This record gives sequence, structure tokens and C-alpha cells, in this order.
Amino acid sequence: MLENFAQWCMLVHGWRRLILSFAAGALAALSMPPLFIFPALFIAFPILVWLLDGVETDLSWRQKLFGPAFRIGWAFGFGYFTFSLHWMSGAFFIEPDLFLWALPLGLLGLPAVLAIFWGIGAALAHLMWSDYGQRIFALAACLSIAEFLRGHLFTGFPWNLPGYVFAITDQTLQLASILGIYGLSFLALLFAMSPASIWPHMEQSAKKRFGPLFASIVLVAGFAAFGQMQLNANPTIFRDDVRLRLVQPNIPQVEKWKPENAVPIFEKLLAMSKEQSSPSDPGLIAATHLIWPESVFPFLINDHPDALARIARLLPNGTTLIAGAARQDFTLSGVDQNRDGIFNSIISFNDQGEINATYDKYRLVPFGEYVPFKPLLSLLGIRELVTASDSFVHGDTPRKPFQPLGTPPLLPLICYEVIFSGGFGQIAQQAEWMLNLTNDAWFQGTIGPAQHFEHARMRAVEQGLPLVRVANTGLTAIIDPNGRITAALAPDQALILTANLPQRLEKTIFAQYRHNVFYLIIFATLISVLLRNRWRRRWED
Repeated sequence: MLENFAQWCMLVHGWRRLILSFAAGALAALSMPPLFIFPALFIAFPILVWLLDGVETDLSWRQKLFGPAFRIGWAFGFGYFTFSLHWMSGAFFIEPDLFLWALPLGLLGLPAVLAIFWGIGAALAHLMWSDYGQRIFALAACLSIAEFLRGHLFTGFPWNLPGYVFAITDQTLQLASILGIYGLSFLALLFAMSPASIWPHMEQSAKKRFGPLFASIVLVAGFAAFGQMQLNANPTIFRDDVRLRLVQPNIPQVEKWKPENAVPIFEKLLAMSKEQSSPSDPGLIAATHLIWPESVFPFLINDHPDALARIARLLPNGTTLIAGAARQDFTLSGVDQNRDGIFNSIISFNDQGEINATYDKYRLVPFGEYVPFKPLLSLLGIRELVTASDSFVHGDTPRKPFQPLGTPPLLPLICYEVIFSGGFGQIAQQAEWMLNLTNDAWFQGTIGPAQHFEHARMRAVEQGLPLVRVANTGLTAIIDPNGRITAALAPDQALILTANLPQRLEKTIFAQYRHNVFYLIIFATLISVLLRNRWRRRWED
């Protein structure tokens, strides 16, 4: 039966082939967090291999690069991104009178563009195609290269890389400390394609047919065993000098920037910050750091000096408030004309209500906080989703850790800055923890916040740093450097969390070498495929 299905996949043509490829990509999306339907990968990717098996190799160069193989890869990617990113359409319903018209662009346009990378990856792999097992290595390597490019070109959008399937357990997550998310993506693709070696090659021995799948299962089990050893060798150790108090205010996005809500929202933040969760809870006085989520102030902090006075009255001696805020850059003469616009920032306040450190987000969300090619696209009515300002500007590339007085040096990450792997340079090696402030209220009630959380957890393991995540509507949590959740709040509730900060690990291999291990793996794989193909051609001749 499965042999017949594999043969059918190879023979199907035209629109049926594209629909099957789209459906396979949609099936693969089920493996992503938070669903983690792992077996879906082992069904979806063999279909992609069999579809490419059916593509002719005697084609012109134009057809080889942009012909059937490209279209199959694009259709697979279109299905994958359409289903794994469908939740992004929730943002268009926050202010439907302004943005609902653009729903098709978000729901189908973005996946269609991202799928181009998969089309290119499939086309490049098919240049090295053969009837043997090395075609699987070629496809896994070329798709991994395509995913790396997707994460870096045109500001990058590395959401839902295949390697996030390994976040299914703490054990399988540990290999990220060596390979990073792109190395894990290569392994996920390679393992997922292994069943394609079983069918339709019925004339081959069982060893050759089932060997790759068996090896994949053994390696996954080995990675889990390695992960357990890592977890056993590195129990969570907490610092005594940092006691955190995290506030999850659960403010609906539709209510956040209404002028009449500014005072009630600020009062809610102040009240929650000093609230005692139980009779034994000493409250804010026991905390060294009070942390609020991204852009939590319902106004520009520069315009409200009275808010600074309220913060000073709130904070006990020695307690620091770290909060997300929209702000303008001021000089002694007023707004700095060289940095005109609104910054999405992390601001630190001392117990006198004074601002003693700021970090300005430098990776803005395309179409959320800024519009690429704005002079052109604005003519089409396209504007930012964040309507608090139409002129968000990015900050300077950070050169050193964020370190308010009395605070261990930290790596600041606002919202989706946390999804970028290996882009932190020496800052991550100098930091002792990571802080991710976010506002996922845009996507409340969807799987988006849970996906975002797993992306953040991967960064902790890669860098060997604890990560503190404070989200408006959740998920708010403290994650140790091995990716274990040491404390967390339930989403979609107004809650507070008080806990100590975990200690960091020694530098991980990934933190030291970043993507170099991935480069080496891909280079070795492609060279091996080319040599194997050459040897096969000589042997057959």
C-alpha cells in the first residue's frame, strides 16, 4: 500500500502535485510548538522527497532552477507557513476598521513570500538529485541553507524553523547548546526524510531500506540521553543577590492605548506591584528588581514626570524597576532632531524615580512597528499595526550588556528580538542573564504566544544563560540556562511572580562558535553528496 502511494507521489503531475505538496507542508506544520505532533514530520517530508523523485532531471537550467522542483518546494513551504503562522491574522482584528482589509496579505501573502526560500532550497537540492540515499542529505542541507537565509536576509524572519520540534522535551532541547537552532533544523529535516528510503525501493535489502529510519530513531534516543546527562550535571542553582518580582497585568490590546484608560492602567500596575500574593509574601520590599512587560506604560514616559514621582513612592530603598516603555529621545534643548521618532525601549528606574539606563529596540517588527519601503507602500494604504505611533525608529546596535546600577549585566531583548539565534555577539558572553519583555496581547487566544515562548526557551539553551520573560498577557516565566522552567504564571490572567534568578552556565559551544558548527556540517554534507554522486556515476559507467 505504502509502496503504491510512494509510486503515485512520483507520478502525479500538474495541479495535483502542487496540492499534495501544499497538504504535506500543512501536515509538517503540526510538528511545531505548541502542538508538537512529532510523527507528522515523518509523514510529510517523505512525500516531499517522493514528489521531487518524480521531477525530470533532463531539463534546461531555467527549468532546473525555477521549474517543477522549485514549484514543489514552494507549495510545500506555502502549506507549512500558512498553517504554522495562521495565528498572525489575529492582529488584524484588534482594529478591524483600519486593518481587516489586509487580512489576506497576512494570512496568505507572508507565507507565499517565505515559501520562496523553500522553493529555492528544493531546486538547489534537485541539482544534486539521484536515485540513492544521498538525495535526502542534499535536500536536508539545501533546505537548511534556505532556512538560514530566511532568518537573515531582509532583516530576517526565523520563525518556526524545523529544529523547534526538538523543544518537545527538555532532554532533546539540550543539543542546541552545541548546534544551535539551525543545526537542529538540519537534523530534524534529515531524520524526517529517512522513511523515504523504505519505499518504493522494494528490490533493495531490508538493511538498506530501513537502516536510515532505524539510525534516525537511535540518534534521537541518543540525543535525549545526552540531554538527560546535561540536565543531571547542571542542576538549577539560584542567585542570592537577585530577587525578581514580575508583573503580568493582562491588559487587552484593544484597551491599551485608549486615552481614557491611561490612568486606570497605570494605577493597576502600581497596585499589582505592591500586592501580596499570600499572607507569607513580604511583597515588593523583598524584591531587588521589579519588572513590567513591553510598552506597558499607556503613554510616552517623557510626557509624564508625575509618573516618575509615583514610581519613586512605589519602590523601596534599593529596588530597581525595569519596564518596557515607548519614549522619545531628548537632549537639553528638547527632542533630538537627529533621532526623531518613538523608540520601543527598556528603561530602568532607581528608587528615586530616576531613569538610570535605557535600551532601544533595534530589531523592529516589519509591518508591526515599521513599514519597509514606506514611501511606496504607504501609497497603497499599508501602515504599521501599532497605532500608538506611526514613526517607530530602531535603536543603535547594542555594544555592551544592559547594566543598571546594582543589576548583574544582562542581554535585553524586546518582543521578537528573542527569536534571532546567534546574533548577540560578545554581549551574550559578557551577560549573566537575558531579559525578554514582550506584549503578545495582539495574539491573545491563539497559539502564537506559546510558539514565541518556545523560541525564547531555545535561546536560553543556546547561550547557557537564564532567561526572564515578562509578558503582558503571558507567558511570563523564569527559565534556567538548560531551558527548564523554574517558575511561571498562567496566561491570560493578571498575576505576579516572585522568584530568584538562576545562575548562568559556563560558555556553551554554541555561544563560543555560534553558527560555525552549522556551517561545517552543511559544508561536509554537500561535499559528501557531490563525491558520492560522482562515484556512483563512475561505477554505473
